[in-house]
Amino acid sequence: MNLSYWEKESFFKNIDVAIIGSGIVGLSAAIRLKELSPKLEIMILERGSLPIGASTRNAGFACFGSMTELLDDLKNQSEDVVFSLVEKRWKGLLKLRNRVGDANLKYQELGGFELFRKEDLSDFQQCADKIDFFNKELNSIIGEKEVYKIADKKISNFGFEKIEHLIHNQAEGQIHTGEMMKTLLEIAQAKGIKILNGIFVKKLNDVEDGVELQTADGWNLKFKKVLVATNGFSKTLIKQGEVVPARNQVLITKPLQNNPIQGTFHYDKGYFYFRNIDDRILLGGGRNLAKAEEETPEFGTTEIIQNALIDLLKNVILPNQKFEIESTWSGILGVGNTKKPIVQTISKNVSVAVRLGGMGVAIGSLVGEEGAELIFKKI
Repeated sequence: MNLSYWEKESFFKNIDVAIIGSGIVGLSAAIRLKELSPKLEIMILERGSLPIGASTRNAGFACFGSMTELLDDLKNQSEDVVFSLVEKRWKGLLKLRNRVGDANLKYQELGGFELFRKEDLSDFQQCADKIDFFNKELNSIIGEKEVYKIADKKISNFGFEKIEHLIHNQAEGQIHTGEMMKTLLEIAQAKGIKILNGIFVKKLNDVEDGVELQTADGWNLKFKKVLVATNGFSKTLIKQGEVVPARNQVLITKPLQNNPIQGTFHYDKGYFYFRNIDDRILLGGGRNLAKAEEETPEFGTTEIIQNALIDLLKNVILPNQKFEIESTWSGILGVGNTKKPIVQTISKNVSVAVRLGGMGVAIGSLVGEEGAELIFKKI
């Protein structure tokens, strides 16, 4: 199907920059570009009816790394690399809160907690031995002297079973993901940024005077500059850097009569996570149970992971309370052999801002702005 003359003239003529993907990164990049150069004509192309990759499908954790995650990172990377990434996550969260506003985000700093079972005693001891070290490093980033501390006395308050230890992260918060994205879309539209949904870009080709895009509808579109911000879906568009799609499954309960859970929680080295929201429990993760199967760009849920999530609810989180599952869904992350995002120019007219490593809420705003600044330098 070809575009009509009218469609070409009214929708696609004289666009300076096309951004592929309307998630946190894409919207942040577009908004920042407009701030840098208000006269730029910017268009965002989104494959879905909503920005449904991960930005509207995550758990809404305003986090920057649990202790077991950071300890694992330190096994493979230097302290400078690990804490530089933590700093980027923290700065990204501050940018997000400043741009969207805490009220619009429904931001709550209720703290985060990492849970340890009896069989996790060795992991807990490693964390306990490193608390002073981590607090010293994070003090220089966040400005708080005691970010992490042991909080075993709170276990009974939450009603957990089979949990021996808790480590509290007092600087961790939670947001309302839907309100975040709705506000970012409103900000972008108010700045005159054009957003088209249902445009599935299948291929791009950098040519001398711009970039040609081929869509699933058979359209051939041409723009001066392009930023790829599709994260978990970027593998089909770019070859530079390893970006692996990773499906994360999530469920949410119906409202509970009594919900003792307040805050964000990390379990089993961060592979499971849960939080309170509107008298409910939102719980997700478990892709470590079927890692190969979950390296997919396809949405969906599987019996093995859903059963594991329900078992965790029944036996650990809400052991003494009946609950019902209201709905389930999944989101697609972009991960790789390192957690460092890919923000780079890959050809004359194409730049990328991808691979958020499951930390999109934290680092997405910063990655988007860095992508925008790359594009701006080449205009």
